[in-house]
Amino acid sequence: MPRPDLTLEQKASLLSGKDFWSTKAIDEAGIPSMFLVDGPHGLRRQDAEADHLGLHDSRPATCFPTAAAVGSSWDPGVAAELGAAIGREARVAGVTVNLGPGVNIKRSPLCGRNFEYYSEDPLLSGTLGAAHVRGLQGEGVGASVKHFAANNQETDRMRISADVDERTLREIYFPAFEKVVTEAYPATVMCSYNRLNGVYASQNRWLLTDVLRDEWGFDGVVVSDWGAVNDRVAALEAGLDLEMPGSGGVTDAEIVAAVQRGELDEAVVDRSVQRVLALTERVTPATGTLDVEAHHALARRLATECAVLLKNERNTLPLAPEARVAVIGGFAVEARFQGGGSSHVNPTRVDTALDAIRALGTSVSHARGLDDNAVEIAREADVTVVFAGLKEIDESEGYDRDTIALPDGQIDLIRRVAAVSSRTVVVLSHGGVVSLEGWHDDVDAILDGWLLGQASGSALADLLYGIANPSGHLAETIPLRLQDNPSYLNFPGEQGHVRYGEGVMVGYRYYATAEVGVRYPFGHGLSYTTFETNDLSVSVTGDDTATVSATVTNTGPVAGKHVVQVYVATGAGPVRRPTRELRAFTKVALEPGESRTVDLALGHRAFAYYDVEFARWLVAPGDYTVQIGHSAADIVAEAPITLAGEVVKRVLSLDSPVQHWFGHPVVGPLITSKITESMTSGQAKQAEEMPDSMRMIASLPMKQFTHFLTSVGTHLPDDALAELIELSKN
Repeated sequence: MPRPDLTLEQKASLLSGKDFWSTKAIDEAGIPSMFLVDGPHGLRRQDAEADHLGLHDSRPATCFPTAAAVGSSWDPGVAAELGAAIGREARVAGVTVNLGPGVNIKRSPLCGRNFEYYSEDPLLSGTLGAAHVRGLQGEGVGASVKHFAANNQETDRMRISADVDERTLREIYFPAFEKVVTEAYPATVMCSYNRLNGVYASQNRWLLTDVLRDEWGFDGVVVSDWGAVNDRVAALEAGLDLEMPGSGGVTDAEIVAAVQRGELDEAVVDRSVQRVLALTERVTPATGTLDVEAHHALARRLATECAVLLKNERNTLPLAPEARVAVIGGFAVEARFQGGGSSHVNPTRVDTALDAIRALGTSVSHARGLDDNAVEIAREADVTVVFAGLKEIDESEGYDRDTIALPDGQIDLIRRVAAVSSRTVVVLSHGGVVSLEGWHDDVDAILDGWLLGQASGSALADLLYGIANPSGHLAETIPLRLQDNPSYLNFPGEQGHVRYGEGVMVGYRYYATAEVGVRYPFGHGLSYTTFETNDLSVSVTGDDTATVSATVTNTGPVAGKHVVQVYVATGAGPVRRPTRELRAFTKVALEPGESRTVDLALGHRAFAYYDVEFARWLVAPGDYTVQIGHSAADIVAEAPITLAGEVVKRVLSLDSPVQHWFGHPVVGPLITSKITESMTSGQAKQAEEMPDSMRMIASLPMKQFTHFLTSVGTHLPDDALAELIELSKN
């Protein structure tokens, strides 16, 4: 409802920030100011100098594992606990909205901000993002899912046009946002900087209103990324409610002037004001105190759920407490645990891996790796643990990487140490995928820690010594070469445009479909125990739904957690589908020898593709294969099913291709009969002797096909065609 007590100028003022982090209050109307702050893995509340790139100081807060790490947990419980903890810290700091999580898809491993995103897969991203939002908002703080949409690079991010076909948007880049919006109800959605198919996201009505609100039912506030508004009036009309940060009143005046000139309906202003006022109901004074030690302990426990054991030959891990261990590398004493940019947290404390390892092992030596001392201590050790990875400056908001390789010096160090060490372990710390080539075969074990937050040092030590059992699985593919990535030729674009030429074949979808070898596939992850999956059963429960049941058993010596990954494969339908797509998953904890039956539902969307012509999701009739994998490349059980799906009738026209006419369930037999009747016996015999002729003309529009028929003496009357067109509408 409009607020008659507010002037037009006051209403316009509510639609932009007062300063960098807060909105304007109108005290006489009882409207409070809101405080919005970063970030997705820890609170970045600034009191004095403010910025959105993490350049100035912020209050100490717990730095939890980044989204790249949480993605590898495959555990919504981890995401929910993390979100709730940030929510508690936000309440203590008097924060209204926390700017996270980010659910953009990892299209290319080069994206500098990939550490803030979960996965290359939309289901995994959306499930974890929704859990984060539920945890955060359960503490009374609003979430801001970001960056909507197709914000998959940092290069030229303020103006680049992501040129993406609609099916790809619907199947790859929208679903994570859709899942968060429809299942977790975030208070706000943040639009991205970039243009989408030529239109800035901040003023894209199809994106912000037609899809987000009308289709998905979002009723919260759409907020701009900081500085993302190009045209304030156009953005308001498109559905962007709150511009951040403030412009010193400049854009407020533009809104007022547009209304006064009759160019903007004041009802549009009122609509956005109502949304902003609803959000102010979340404003509460700062309450409580931060339990620093409890949250640090939580960060440590969550971090152990996220690391991925990529390789473990000769059972090198876990380490024995009495083993002589050589720890090598600067990251063992100067932890790399977060990325650069707006999500940068001022941690309450930082654990170092060397200190944590010394607390668990009886004989530990260390060398930074800058001289031959590293080789000497490795020669004397039972096991050498090399800490490697990327520096914080190597991956950050604002710019992309140009390589996925580790620095040459680190590769050389790993190889020299491995040549003399009895056993070699490499522990990685990085935000985006790094290549393992050039040294992978020289080492016995690889523990990929991603960016595990401020407790990373202790968490990694817990994992190395078996106090915690690795249970992470890759949320993105590790390729053999950067050139193998499907976006390689189209990233990061040129002349203001980036073409998403790979379509839906993103990440493992491409590698599986094109049969391109990878170093480690999506979903891969080892444990200190072993698991078996048996008794797969798939039951069709409707025309386009099914349920999956399987028994998982811990066949090893210690307790552990296993991710059950359910993929669907099909060739049904008129569009090219990936070889397999993740459609359900769950993580189960099992004691040694314990078995558990897992039941998962596969709904309509698990089998559907987005049909652009019909503007909706369709399940094609036909055969499908439900698969359970230890990864996207390691399928351990599968079962075929047949679905009735939905037979859709296309409304035909003279511009429709011949294949649509002959393939129509009603019209097809009739037009075949009419053409056959008009043929001479010789023509009919000739058609029978040329079975491939239909393939040659399948894409020919019907009006051209009728001309062709006339030229060979076969006539198809216009009234007969008109009758068939009408019949196709019924």
